[in-house]
Amino acid sequence: MAATLYILTILTTLVCSVLLLRSWLRVRNGLLLWSGLCFAGLTIDNILVLGDMVLFPSIDLYTYRLASAAISISLLLFGLIWERQ
Repeated sequence: MAATLYILTILTTLVCSVLLLRSWLRVRNGLLLWSGLCFAGLTIDNILVLGDMVLFPSIDLYTYRLASAAISISLLLFGLIWERQ
C-alpha cells in the first residue's frame, strides 16, 4: 500500500513538472521554468523516498532526500526572487 502511494506521488510531481516545462516552452515565462525545475527536483526526491522506504530499506538515503528537496525549493525561491526584480 505504501509503495502505491509513493508511486502516485512520483507520477503527480512528474506530470506537474512536464506540464510546467511544456508551458514554459510555449510562453517563455521565467516563473514557469523555475516552477518546472522545482517539480523536477521534487520528482527526484520522491523517487529517492521510494528507494529509501521500499526498494532499499537497508541503505540510508535520508541525506540525499533532504539535499534534493532543499535544492528544489531553493530553485523555486531563487526564481521567485529573480522574477520579482
